[in-house]
Amino acid sequence: MAEKPIAQNLREETPFEYIGDELELFLHAKNWKRYFAKRLRRYIKGDVLEVGAGLGANSPYLYREDLQQFLALEPDPKLCDQFRRRQERGLVPAKCDLLEGTLRDCNPSTKFDTILYIDVLEHIEHDAAEVNLAIERLRPNGCLVVLCPAHNWLYSPFDDAIGHYRRYDKQMYRELSACAPLRIEYLDCVGLLASLANKFLLKQPYPNENQIRLWDRFFVTLSKAFDPISFHRFGKSIIGVWRV
Repeated sequence: MAEKPIAQNLREETPFEYIGDELELFLHAKNWKRYFAKRLRRYIKGDVLEVGAGLGANSPYLYREDLQQFLALEPDPKLCDQFRRRQERGLVPAKCDLLEGTLRDCNPSTKFDTILYIDVLEHIEHDAAEVNLAIERLRPNGCLVVLCPAHNWLYSPFDDAIGHYRRYDKQMYRELSACAPLRIEYLDCVGLLASLANKFLLKQPYPNENQIRLWDRFFVTLSKAFDPISFHRFGKSIIGVWRV
């Protein structure tokens, strides 16, 4: 891999500091993480790059021993420190490498078989430029995998509080690149009710831990059953996969 890059800010500020406080809160969403990781598993192979890995909350669910390499990329120095501390405690696989920076900091000649953006793209102002750069960094038959919150009409005080520029629908995914997505689907159709409740009733900037646990234990469990029945046509989150 390239020499350790200099960090750049996803919002074009220096130094980068993530403004949200929800990352530790969503550590409790283990059922959700297992669910989406299982849906993404078929596209994760070879040399893998996870962009915006944060404190490593998703990495343990995405990492597999059969992968050639798993590189986590994070621009916030404080989150990098937390990632390393969690790794020392055995909460993040020891074989997950970490670099401080963004995709633009990586050596352009370095290519990957899979690039992952898990609840990250919505934090990037120039999202289409980011997607096309990621596609350029893929090897032939490589996959770009993006998971984001769904539906701009659900944009709430919570989205604003954690620095989201937008939420996504299928058409927005299709417009990100001239390279047509291989697959687009929604996840967590029952959890969509929780987002609706927050948008129109609660209007909370942050959920509390009990709400996260309730959603993760009951709403996500129900979504696992009902998402296939609904053919993944609606949900709280949206997955996009691009293959080159």
